[in-house]
Amino acid sequence: MTTGSLTAGRTRFRLPRKQIPVLATLALLLVMYGIGVSQYTAFSNVQVIFNVFIDNGFLLVVAVGMTFVILTGGIDLSVGSVVAMTAMVSAWLLQEGLPAALVLVIALLIGPTLGLLMGCVIHFFEIQPFIVTLAGMFFARGMCTFISGSSIPITDGFWTRMSQERIGDPKGNFVSISVLIAFAVVAVAAYTLAYTRLGRNVYAIGGNPQSALLMGLPVGRTRIAVYTISGLCSAIGGILLSFYTLSGAPLIAVGMELDVIAAVVIGGTVLTGGSGYVFGTVLGVLVLGVIQTLITFDGSLNSWWTKIVIGGLLFVFILLQRLIGIRYK
Repeated sequence: MTTGSLTAGRTRFRLPRKQIPVLATLALLLVMYGIGVSQYTAFSNVQVIFNVFIDNGFLLVVAVGMTFVILTGGIDLSVGSVVAMTAMVSAWLLQEGLPAALVLVIALLIGPTLGLLMGCVIHFFEIQPFIVTLAGMFFARGMCTFISGSSIPITDGFWTRMSQERIGDPKGNFVSISVLIAFAVVAVAAYTLAYTRLGRNVYAIGGNPQSALLMGLPVGRTRIAVYTISGLCSAIGGILLSFYTLSGAPLIAVGMELDVIAAVVIGGTVLTGGSGYVFGTVLGVLVLGVIQTLITFDGSLNSWWTKIVIGGLLFVFILLQRLIGIRYK
């Protein structure tokens, strides 16, 4: 057998570079689930996994929007505050007696409008996304306090039905409406990134913005679009969070932007852009959810251990991304 044939045989089984972080996340998730099953009998119950989705449906939707932004090499620090502002506006308008349908429309317009404005400032004034979205974060959080300094309960019939509605099987396992909405958002986002011109432009800009510009791709329009998409996902996440808590509060979702970024990065999306998948983001959210569930089952650990473990995993996955980049140069 010649050296050329041996080299060809070795190359044939090489994993694609972009898929290695996602596969690492999947392996981590399976190991964590295996640990949970081995330590706690009830952990193998299907409802435990369903509960992870129920408790993190709004986080998943927001993380999908963040995936678009990070794929272009950007960042959006405003998502947690936009989620809170959407929930606060919804609760306030419902308290004022507006119809639920009108409140939904208004709430869904808040996020993409702010995202569009931030995207325009980032593109036309060439300001770093970190600074622009930081300003958006302060503005949205300030608006929450301006609306009300305390929590606003939601008693509207439609919101209550959405909160309490359960879709289950004969064995008693169930998911909420929010989970189905989150899955729908994931499906639309995955299709958009894989099969549309916008998706191809997002990957191209994240890979090399200058090359994308020389190729005639609409770099500015695409950047504005991804921040608008992130804002829309944040608005949807805010509505789902209001379904989950049946309230709006000025300090709700504090720090959510960091959890979202952690989920996206742990899911294999590279912070510098150009590489990542929505499926990886789903796995990243599941990893965060399983960590929280393991700590809850243990009962002896403080909830802050969730942050400690997530910080460690984030550090490991950033190193993994860097090592993969060096290996393939």
